[in-house]
Amino acid sequence: MRTAKISRDTAETKISVEINLDGTGKYDNRTGVGFFDHMLDQLSRHALIDMTVRAEGDLHIDDHHTVEDVGIALGKALSKAVGDKRGIRRYGSCLLPMDDALVRAALDISGRPYLVWKVNMPTEKIGTFDTQLVQEFFTALAMQGGLTLHVECLDGFNSHHIAEAAFKAVAQALRAALETDPRKSGDIPSTKGTLSE
Repeated sequence: MRTAKISRDTAETKISVEINLDGTGKYDNRTGVGFFDHMLDQLSRHALIDMTVRAEGDLHIDDHHTVEDVGIALGKALSKAVGDKRGIRRYGSCLLPMDDALVRAALDISGRPYLVWKVNMPTEKIGTFDTQLVQEFFTALAMQGGLTLHVECLDGFNSHHIAEAAFKAVAQALRAALETDPRKSGDIPSTKGTLSE
């Protein structure tokens, strides 16, 4: 079973994450940040990763620590659940349309974290949610999950659509990369023989 549980307690946040990479996209995410919960639900549903997230954060300050720390915990859970990466396809990509928005995501479960982010949000807020936090979440996810991740917005004028398309595109790319390759189910997909660094 490719599952993991991660807890992260700091003076700013208390986070617990539970995932199953071989799930059906069931989710139960409660962070206290409504728009972010909606995005986590999309990530779970479209990656087919069962996901339960609980977060208590210093929301009286702002949403930053909560969103970033959930990204850290989720990245660590992803890394733990995928293990030595034996048998996975490793690479995934998606070109995802959502109304006016068109977002491309490509990733490599490489063990070498790197983020290229070419997404400009037209507004500073989606409701009360700071749009800069979308990048903060994916930075934390990539760094702790050992992902080489490229996300680019090719078109769009609605910040909600752009953010949601980014989460869905990354989810679809993750789904593809995490799938078992039936032709190489016992091998680590690297000529180095490891994807740990």
